[in-house]
Amino acid sequence: MNKLENDGEVAVKEESQTDEAAPVVRKTRRNRRSEGTIQGILDVTEEIILESGAERISILDVCKAAEISRGTFYRYFASQEELLDAFSRHKRERFYASLIETTAPHTDPDARLEAMIQFISDYIGHTRARRLLIVAPEYAMNWFQRIFQDAVLRFQDVLGIVFDSWDKRLGVKLDRELVCELIIRYVLSEQLVPASPEERRNMPRRIERMVSALVTGKTARR
Repeated sequence: MNKLENDGEVAVKEESQTDEAAPVVRKTRRNRRSEGTIQGILDVTEEIILESGAERISILDVCKAAEISRGTFYRYFASQEELLDAFSRHKRERFYASLIETTAPHTDPDARLEAMIQFISDYIGHTRARRLLIVAPEYAMNWFQRIFQDAVLRFQDVLGIVFDSWDKRLGVKLDRELVCELIIRYVLSEQLVPASPEERRNMPRRIERMVSALVTGKTARR
């Protein structure tokens, strides 16, 4: 009887383990499909916004471009507003992920700063934010305002070892928030007043000069 009970207990346990394991696999597969679908929706959303603006975007246009049904769309987004919010978060997180991927491998403070400067230069040269300002100015300005303070904090984290080095080198504690705020305002100003081709080629050097002036107070041209 004990053996039968034990066998039954084992059988129940094995069945229970099987039942628990199966949903995990199905959930993983479903999540992968969902991520791919969401990414596709966000990709076409960007193209539609850059083509005709955020105000004119329609769920029907997004579904057609993404080749999905309206039912599939509503599985992930409840409304046009929710889609635009998700798109904003998506662009913000992609920017930060690229920034960290570019700078994190550099543990030397000077190398970290140089990597950050090159990242900003490349971003300014290739971003489509200026196009967004043209076709959807209100949406673009709202987006810049929403990400601004978060960007200041993120840049402080990325440049932490750089600031530590500067503090030690200069013998003072720098206002990290202010320095990062001015760096970001510089990036935003480039979207409003684009640099000339020659200035863009010298962008890394110009950013380096700006950072040096903020930190040391030296503004002489080199």
